[in-house]
Amino acid sequence: MSQESTEPILRVRGLHAAIEGSQVVDGVDFEVPATGITALLGRNGVGKTSTIKAIIGLIQRTGGTIELAGERIDKVPTHKIIQRGVGYVPEDREVFSALSVAENLKLAERDEHPNRQLVEELFPDLVKRSSQAAGSLSGGQQQMASLARALLNVNKLLLVDEPTKGLAPKIVQEVAEALTVAAHSVPILLVEQNLSVVRQLAAGAIILSGGKVVHRTDSATNFLDDEALTQRFLGVQSEEALEQAAETTSGGIV
Repeated sequence: MSQESTEPILRVRGLHAAIEGSQVVDGVDFEVPATGITALLGRNGVGKTSTIKAIIGLIQRTGGTIELAGERIDKVPTHKIIQRGVGYVPEDREVFSALSVAENLKLAERDEHPNRQLVEELFPDLVKRSSQAAGSLSGGQQQMASLARALLNVNKLLLVDEPTKGLAPKIVQEVAEALTVAAHSVPILLVEQNLSVVRQLAAGAIILSGGKVVHRTDSATNFLDDEALTQRFLGVQSEEALEQAAETTSGGIV
């Protein structure tokens, strides 16, 4: 492995950010490796989405530094950060409802030769619905369109916020599979509440509380297996304990 590949793709140091004067990110420090998927975890309302938005300048940064591949971006406007190779998949999909699927994808193209083959292989249903208004798609299909927009371009980093929120189990798995494929070529910082998905996808994890990083681990699986840590930082039992409780309640039928 080259020296370059061992360097973090993203370094965040002392990041502060505010929304309408209220501090929502309070001195966050973390790094994202140049490969694989890193999960950004925490209870609801602790600043996960705000941290993602602060990184790309969608909310006001009030302090700290952010480096992408060794270059400072904390003073760079959002559109230029995207141009530098950061793909963003927002929490609420944010497709252009009145435009067709094809038009949504066309607007997202940043590269001269967009990776349409990858998108078509991952999301064949979108190909079939290319002329359909994006606003008429199901929630799962809109999520696929949102992912597809980011994957059309060659990126240095993907920021993916709650991609399985509100989706049926079958679609959750399809989203997870798409992210697995994407992670072969681009590192991902993933905000996700579904701990089964985190276990399936993430290598390391960063845990937030009160707008601060309170725990880091190189093994998301080990963290999720630790009942004391998951209860303390996420307010839930470990996944194993939850599964055992479910089996006991259902008489072993899962």
